Amino acid sequence: MSRNRITLTGIACVAALGLAGCGGGGSYGGGSGGKASTATGEASTATETSTVKVSDSPLGDILVDGGGRTLYLFTADGENTNSMKCDTACLKLWPPVEGEPKAGSGADANLIGTTKGSAPQVTYAGHPLYYYAKDKAPGDSKGQGIDGIWYVLNAKGTAVKQAAPSTDGDGDGGYGY
Repeated sequence: MSRNRITLTGIACVAALGLAGCGGGGSYGGGSGGKASTATGEASTATETSTVKVSDSPLGDILVDGGGRTLYLFTADGENTNSMKCDTACLKLWPPVEGEPKAGSGADANLIGTTKGSAPQVTYAGHPLYYYAKDKAPGDSKGQGIDGIWYVLNAKGTAVKQAAPSTDGDGDGGYGY
């Protein structure tokens, strides 16, 4: 009996460690997640992901990073805090925008900041910003309106709540895991 408990406990520990290694939240868009191998590449990557600018989209003028990837807010987040209750699978789908933020074209530098804590997250008008992992190309906004809690932001930092035009019809909703 003791042996079975150890085996089951060992399996549970291995499974938990495996899941813990899946998140890390930031390789898609976080400023520290995907570092390039050269100093020039690292500077370019950090600039692209931590720059917040405004871009024209089917949803109107919305916030994107320096590479054109759409930025989102989570309506349940507190202002300027790392308050999101997001597990590993959630962070994999909604990685936070990290890095030292700066204003790009159309963005109000006075609205840009970071959360407090050991891993600061970029904020705009007090909203912590996220990417949606299924947005694969600049301009994609597949995360728009998911579960009525994830939205793109306009230049004023307000959630844009209109529905995104359907692009791929994959029917993904919610967290997708």
